[in-house]
Amino acid sequence: MRRLVTQLAAAAACIAGTAGGALAEPVNISDFNLNPRIAAKIAAGEELNIYVSYPDVSNEFAPFVLEGVARADAMDGITATVIGPVGPDADLQIDQIETLLDTMDGLAIASVSTDALAPLLNRMIDEGIPVIAYNTDNPASKRLVFAGQDLVQSGREAGKLMGEVLGKGKVIITTLNAAAQWSLDREQGAREGLAAFPDIEVVSTLNTGTEPQEIYGAIENAMLANPDVTGILSLECCSTPAAGTWVERNDAKGRVHVVGFDLLDLTVDHIADGYIDATIDQDPERQGFEAVNLLAQFLHGETIDDIDTGVKIYTSANIDELK
Repeated sequence: MRRLVTQLAAAAACIAGTAGGALAEPVNISDFNLNPRIAAKIAAGEELNIYVSYPDVSNEFAPFVLEGVARADAMDGITATVIGPVGPDADLQIDQIETLLDTMDGLAIASVSTDALAPLLNRMIDEGIPVIAYNTDNPASKRLVFAGQDLVQSGREAGKLMGEVLGKGKVIITTLNAAAQWSLDREQGAREGLAAFPDIEVVSTLNTGTEPQEIYGAIENAMLANPDVTGILSLECCSTPAAGTWVERNDAKGRVHVVGFDLLDLTVDHIADGYIDATIDQDPERQGFEAVNLLAQFLHGETIDDIDTGVKIYTSANIDELK
């Protein structure tokens, strides 16, 4: 599967980052004031249009989730369409959704900004268009349910892993977007996990940006400014392999330890080669599938609930499972 990611990345599809938030209550369409246009389509047995929106369609994590969306798109009676801006732009994400409202029978969304998107999502709910959150939650909205990883808990696991690997020392936390809710949630968990190790100091949170060269340059500059740092804890897919590359290029294996997230090809290779100590998977293929499947179930009268896609840890001990 992981080599497929490289092939699909060229399509610059969509989806990135991660998930977590407040638990929803199970919900059924009988308790929802469905838009008459959508109700008429269901009664007539017409194809339902479900849109899957993510804030940055250029992210390297996209192909993992796309695989799940494509699997859901093959279901009878469903057309699943991925949308989203190139780069994390809340205004563009809002504009895309608003343009498609008249043809939208359901929306699954990972919000660029919970605060910016919540008013639109609430308006959609009030107008009878079902909305769920996936990958990255929007608990500030009235979204129906959430499918994805508990971000705070996964952050705790990452902090615990770093603490166990490092024991003592100084750590830099890296993230593509330090202000994003998914990043804030993961960082909260990571700091909670690291708090159990009093001999570890978090030096700073490094906002790397999203471009590959920019990410690596930010890490390189941070390590030059802090030569006594012995741990890099990445909160997402894309600064994880960059941190491993820094360890490789600077002959720092065993001296600087890396813990991160997701299973990009280079991350998998770096774990096998000892440049990254551990990474946490969030089952993005399932997230993409459930983003569509939950809405399809809801529109066809089934009760739906939150789905936690879990935390799976990969190290050198089990990374060969992916090859």
